[in-house]
Amino acid sequence: MRILHTMLRVGDLEKSIDFYTRVLGMKVLRRKDYPDGRFTLAFLGYDTEDRTAVLELTCNWGVESYELGTAYGHIAIEVDDAYKACEAVKANGGNVTREAGPMKHGSSVIAFVQDPDGYKIEFIQKGTAGWSTAGN
Repeated sequence: MRILHTMLRVGDLEKSIDFYTRVLGMKVLRRKDYPDGRFTLAFLGYDTEDRTAVLELTCNWGVESYELGTAYGHIAIEVDDAYKACEAVKANGGNVTREAGPMKHGSSVIAFVQDPDGYKIEFIQKGTAGWSTAGN
C-alpha cells in the first residue's frame, strides 16, 4: 500500500494552481472537468503519480470558499533551505506565516506558508527533521 494523494477543496482553482505551480514549484499532472457533477479535479506534484504522492485540488463549481475546520493541520514539504524557500515564496507573492527557523522544542528547521484558501504548508529543511513537528 501507499498514499496516492491528498485532496483539498479550493474556491478558485486557477488561483490555487498558480500558487502551487508558480510559488511552490509543483507541476499540473492532470486536470479534468466533470460537468454532470459540476466540479473540476486537478492533480499537482513534484513527480509523476506512479512515483510519489500528489495533491488533488477539487473545485466544486459555484462554491467560493470553505471552512477549514479545527482538525486539519498542514501539508509538509521537504526543502533544501527553508530560509531561501521563504524568500522565494515572498518574491512570488506568497504568504509566509512563520519565518524559517528552528522549531521550539527540537532541532528541525521549519517554516509555514499559506495558500490562497488558507491551507497551511510546512517547509521542513532537508537533513534537520527529527520526529514529527505536528502541533508546532
